[in-house]
Amino acid sequence: MGDHFKTDIGQLEQFLTSLERCVDELNEARSALDHVRADQIGTARLDEACDKFQEEWKYGADKTKEMIDAVKEGVKSNKKGYEEVEHALEKVLKQIADQSTSGGNGGGK
Repeated sequence: MGDHFKTDIGQLEQFLTSLERCVDELNEARSALDHVRADQIGTARLDEACDKFQEEWKYGADKTKEMIDAVKEGVKSNKKGYEEVEHALEKVLKQIADQSTSGGNGGGK
């Protein structure tokens, strides 16, 4: 069964970095438009459309950031769990190896 499921903790870390980069890039894109005011663009109708777009963009970007943050927390939690299992397994296997090399009978025989 173990042959069918493998977790690469390094890849989880890369995924976290990618998620963080997505949030940064989303914020940068929104910030790039912050200094452009709708009244600088042209007609009243175009100004109004730009203002509406800015509001919706901010709302969507904030919601996207919330979802990405939730995914990041889940991935961090899973990564921590996998690391804990790895360390516990490593410790147990080391104890078994130490017992077998130190002449311990391990089975009470």
